[in-house]
Amino acid sequence: MSSNLSKIKGTFLALAGATGLFAYTNVPVNPPTSGNKKFPIEASDLKLPAGFSAKILATDLGSTRHMVIGKNGDMYVKLSKLKDGKGIYHIKDTNGDGEIEAKTLFGDYPGTGIAIKNGYLYSSSNKGVFRYKLNEKEEIVDFEKPEKIIEGLTDHGRDNAKPIALDNNGNIYVTVGSYNDNCREAGSGKGMSPCSILDSAGGVWKFKADKAGQTFSDGVRYATGVKNAVGINWDEKTNALYVTVHGRGKFDDFYPQYYTPKQSAELPAETLYKLKEGDDAGWPYIYYDHFQNKKILAPEYGGDGKKTAGEKAINPLVAFPAHLGPNAIMFYTGNMFPAKYKNGAFIAFHSQSSELKKGYMVAFVPFVNGKAGKWEIFADNFAGTDLVKPTGPIQHRPCGLAQGPDGALYVTDDLNGTIFKIDYKKK
Repeated sequence: MSSNLSKIKGTFLALAGATGLFAYTNVPVNPPTSGNKKFPIEASDLKLPAGFSAKILATDLGSTRHMVIGKNGDMYVKLSKLKDGKGIYHIKDTNGDGEIEAKTLFGDYPGTGIAIKNGYLYSSSNKGVFRYKLNEKEEIVDFEKPEKIIEGLTDHGRDNAKPIALDNNGNIYVTVGSYNDNCREAGSGKGMSPCSILDSAGGVWKFKADKAGQTFSDGVRYATGVKNAVGINWDEKTNALYVTVHGRGKFDDFYPQYYTPKQSAELPAETLYKLKEGDDAGWPYIYYDHFQNKKILAPEYGGDGKKTAGEKAINPLVAFPAHLGPNAIMFYTGNMFPAKYKNGAFIAFHSQSSELKKGYMVAFVPFVNGKAGKWEIFADNFAGTDLVKPTGPIQHRPCGLAQGPDGALYVTDDLNGTIFKIDYKKK
């Protein structure tokens, strides 16, 4: 094994030298081993349904966000913070044995979004989108010269990730999250009316996937009232765009007459939407209350926690407990997992719910004939501590999801830079 690794490392060092170390940098390979103290938890600590098992492929990678896997098994992982001056990992498991033989860094910009479509790797910064030409093996042809597809998207430092999805008609969809949690006027509990932020944020914009040099003005606002859709995916089965949306924050700070601290901690729902062009999800004027199962008028706009509103706003397909932080959605199309998972959606939750005393997990939403069913917890205990009575800090925060060529599920963690691989074996 060690001699093979040395050969592979040498190959990649040579490639780095040929293309320019500033563009593509080899990173030492340190395969995880059982009992390695760098790992806050072991893969066996994860709680999974019967027949499933997990393996840790790598750790200490940095702030690993979304990821995508090519048809040859190569992993591309986006970093929200630069590591050694780079923002994307290219990770190789050349023989599919679950052991990483080489990992390299390229791209000089941080961000979250990454996707493969029609011979290109698309990757976002916090202000735009780039793409890299791939060869027939879905390997990048030139790491030094990405094509800039979109630039000039707003970045105010808060909720500034630009997750992406691509359809089959040459379009790319980009989330532009709101940088003002409730669209409140500065220093007050009053909402801006109208909310001017919606002109450039709080929605999903559509651009051309193959046109270089686009700016914000070239895009079309595909859907509005979407506060911050970190999870975004185009589903091939239903031929539609789906997003998971982070809900707003505090209610009781300015409106204690209507909301207790407990209600403020347990509202509003995090949501899963199916979007079509022209849809309005209602932010900031309304929010979805999963206890009442209603769209409620926000207090900044005259609500009292009971008044319903948003007749023109779409309803979510699924409402999750507050503050779970749904950071990725992936529709499962593989054949490894049992039939119930086929065409359903996995969702990575990045935070925790005070209502459930649960979080830092991967959930599953079944889809039957295009209709969402009841959600369930699929993979739990990434936190590595009891969230009811914590005995230590949170260890992992699931953030990105990807499906391997063999149908395995990959999960990234942006706290300790860990990649988990989840397999299924029928007993």
